[in-house]
Amino acid sequence: MAGFLTFSPAAPAQAAATLLSQGKPATASSSENDGVFGAAKAVDGDAGTRWSSAFSDPQWLQVDLGSTQTITQIQLNWEAAYASAFTIQTSANGTSWTNITPTTAGAAGLQTINVTGSGRYVRMNGTARATAYGYSLFEFQVYGGTSTDPTLPTSDTPDFGANVKIFDPTTPTATIQTAFDNAFNSQLVSPTAQFGTQRYAFLFKPGTYGRVWANLGFYTSVAGLGQNPDDVTINGALNVDSGWNYGDTSNATQNFWRSAENLSVVPEGGTDRWAVSQAAPMRRVHIKGNLTMGPSNQDNGQGYSSGGYLADSKVDGQISSGSQQQWYTRDSTIGSWTGGVWNMVFSGVSGAPANAFPSPPHTTLATTPVTREKPYLYVDSAGKYRVFVPSLKRNSSGASWPNTPGTSIPMSQFYVAKPGDSAARINQALTQGLNLFFTPGTYTLDQTIKVTRANTVVTGIGFPTLIPSGGVTALSVADVDGVKISGLTFDAGTTNSPTLMSVGTAGAHTDHAANPTSIQDVFFRVGSSVQGKATTTLAVHSDDTLVDHIWAWRADHGGAATGWTANTGDTGLLVNGDDVLATGLFVEHYQKYEVIWNGNRGKTIFFQNEKPYDVPNQAAWMNGSQNGYAAYKVADSVTDHEVWGAGSYCYFNANPAVKLDHAFEVPNKTGVKLHSILTVSLGDVGTISNVVNNTGGAVPNPAGNTVPRNVVSYP
Repeated sequence: MAGFLTFSPAAPAQAAATLLSQGKPATASSSENDGVFGAAKAVDGDAGTRWSSAFSDPQWLQVDLGSTQTITQIQLNWEAAYASAFTIQTSANGTSWTNITPTTAGAAGLQTINVTGSGRYVRMNGTARATAYGYSLFEFQVYGGTSTDPTLPTSDTPDFGANVKIFDPTTPTATIQTAFDNAFNSQLVSPTAQFGTQRYAFLFKPGTYGRVWANLGFYTSVAGLGQNPDDVTINGALNVDSGWNYGDTSNATQNFWRSAENLSVVPEGGTDRWAVSQAAPMRRVHIKGNLTMGPSNQDNGQGYSSGGYLADSKVDGQISSGSQQQWYTRDSTIGSWTGGVWNMVFSGVSGAPANAFPSPPHTTLATTPVTREKPYLYVDSAGKYRVFVPSLKRNSSGASWPNTPGTSIPMSQFYVAKPGDSAARINQALTQGLNLFFTPGTYTLDQTIKVTRANTVVTGIGFPTLIPSGGVTALSVADVDGVKISGLTFDAGTTNSPTLMSVGTAGAHTDHAANPTSIQDVFFRVGSSVQGKATTTLAVHSDDTLVDHIWAWRADHGGAATGWTANTGDTGLLVNGDDVLATGLFVEHYQKYEVIWNGNRGKTIFFQNEKPYDVPNQAAWMNGSQNGYAAYKVADSVTDHEVWGAGSYCYFNANPAVKLDHAFEVPNKTGVKLHSILTVSLGDVGTISNVVNNTGGAVPNPAGNTVPRNVVSYP
């Protein structure tokens, strides 16, 4: 059919020597200065960094390949302090070692040794130094190939599966419209569609498209396939409204899990409507007109919508926030802004309103401290697919395009995962040195997906959903540089998982400032479709991590799958890393501290929270002698932390007598600063006694129904 991708499977790639060690966990007998010359520096792929040992003999450096591999070659890039005698050893268990080389003399510079052997662990075991200094390696590279599995095939023109529809300008407009209508209308007749298994991605190749009215329902993504948003122009609308909600045209507070990226829209009538709530990002979009973000019924003075995220975009006209209770806009250019209910936050936005919180409730920062825009799929001039990975920026503002700096990766360096793929197969792709591209659908994982290589890209389209079974962690990222995780949804399984996703190693503090790991448009759900359980949904141990738009949600609705003892979850986000930045943080309904921040020098720009609705009584929700748990907890040991634009709301409808002592709990230290903080009792159902620690006053507010308590700055 015209406009849809055709695909001929590529022949399987032939097995060849593969770099196995880069980005894998490395340890050493000693390090001269672990933060600067640690073991990981020898496997990071950067010839400008190095591992250096203590000034004594013997010393060793080893790498864990993650599984048993055939080893064919070792490359050692020695600094001037090299080994005059060493052996290469392998091990299956990290305890019993076998020499696969005789004792060998090193030499400053690059040294290549062909070997025959196998093992999961590979070690350089130095027994004598050539200088008075320690052993020093810029790079320790292990080459070989898997000893058991065939190499997985890849392609630059992959088959993305039946849930991805790809259009080009020759596709009849009626065909495009029918595809959108069929996807959207199928959800109107299913009361369970909100938690269903349907997943859709609609992709547009470069060009201009006639009148398309694209209603976006649950788990639906629409994206352009150009290098810049203006390479794809849609005339009509990207429309999100609230009429699907059982005829309640005023309520858009459940418009979750939909997205738009990397295209331009000429809106019919001059205004596009994007009435969304959580987990509905609009990124890298050009609206050639106005944008309104409340449901159509708001135009008559009614309607509700609850939170959203706009980044790396341009809106030529005016943005009207309408009934949006809170919103975050980052690194964009807009004509103007009007409106605001409780918490509108802007960082790096040209055309943003002045900082005026709380009247109007606008919090504005001129720049964003650190950004790396989300990777995106595009088609090059030869018709081949690639993923573009934008570069890191500091003190950024405005949209990054055109001419976005970054790196383009061919799809032949990705494994394209599809529903039905096992965790073992996905891990095999990672072991093979591939990046991961998840297509729409659900993935049941009986083992953890382990990302151990620096600079690995793991991304998805159409809300691919990872579901752990047996209580495993769904995804873990090693404490390495530059991993990019984006476009994924995690759904807790029925057996409790300690975490759904973890980043880094607890207790490790390696400096990743030059190339941090980034987490973007990643969403977590505990309960709703099933009685999911997870103690902590996201644990961040790596220093300098960027958390750019997540929604961690312990479900407040979903029938029998939700309830105080049904879908249990303590904490949405745990941060142990130092210098972690969160931009666009949504965490809701967890049963203990919803955010725990133990790392130093952390920053959050925009935080939205609702406390658990379903607390049965006060006795069930006590934190020692305190009533309830704060939404945002900064550890007493932290000396530096800063927050801009943060709101926490309560709606204790299971028992309106329940109280929370305070929404924000922070140490009283000069380096801990909060700006534009508020609490709200929704419908005046339930009490939050203070905003921050023991200050700020209580909600319900005597000033009126659902009137917030605002704290401009603390202390």
